[in-house]
Amino acid sequence: MQEIDFYLVDAFSDTSFGGNPAAVCPLKAWLPDETLLKMAQQHNQSETAFFVCHKGGIELRWFTTLTEVNLCGHATLATAYVLFNELDYPDSRIHFETASGTLTVTREGEWMTLDFPACPTEAQTPPPEMLAALGVDHYVDARKGRAWVVVLDNQLQVEALSPTISAMTPGEHKVAVTARGDNGYDFVSRFFSPGVAVWEDPVTGSSHTMLIPYWSEKLNKTALFARQVSARGGDVRCEVKGNRVLMSGKASLYLKGSVFLR
Repeated sequence: MQEIDFYLVDAFSDTSFGGNPAAVCPLKAWLPDETLLKMAQQHNQSETAFFVCHKGGIELRWFTTLTEVNLCGHATLATAYVLFNELDYPDSRIHFETASGTLTVTREGEWMTLDFPACPTEAQTPPPEMLAALGVDHYVDARKGRAWVVVLDNQLQVEALSPTISAMTPGEHKVAVTARGDNGYDFVSRFFSPGVAVWEDPVTGSSHTMLIPYWSEKLNKTALFARQVSARGGDVRCEVKGNRVLMSGKASLYLKGSVFLR
């Protein structure tokens, strides 16, 4: 029997039941991919992060309940929280080796900052089927990067969306819906990716790699404050630095224990 430490962390939130929960499991060595996927399915979170520390650095991977993904912001933030607060990581900066290259997380007080590659987007016409599934009959702008970005008139329209999720699969299923924000927020968003078993992601770092450069250009600002207006919700401090984006947030430990593999 193998015993593995387990943490459940609410990322992009400083309280329980907010932000985006991620499971985090430190490993001594990589287990078979089939085992990692079964563990993620058992945890039943939008993402489970697995990491292995070795002399050359820290390798990090992310799994949904359906597949491995090549980039995940909130689970990276959750992993950094575990290293900083539960495993006594000695530095204020962590470098993760991932499928998306080296990703860095720095800590300043309770805030942790992700340093991710910016994702460019280009104007495209979204599929009518996707818009119909979202319940969108009018949009201001639409672009395509690592996922779709659909821009609406205002925050209320983003909050009011009630997509028909089943109509988004198969087909175009990764989409961030966004608008200018109210009450001190520069922009707001929601993110849907049912094709990888994430019906609606509460707070999504990967979508902000597209949204931050877009809104930085539109608002002529390099530092922005964003909120993902899902049911759980979460705040993200944002900054553009060349071809990189910085995303800062807090995190809260909800659960820790052990996983037993037989």
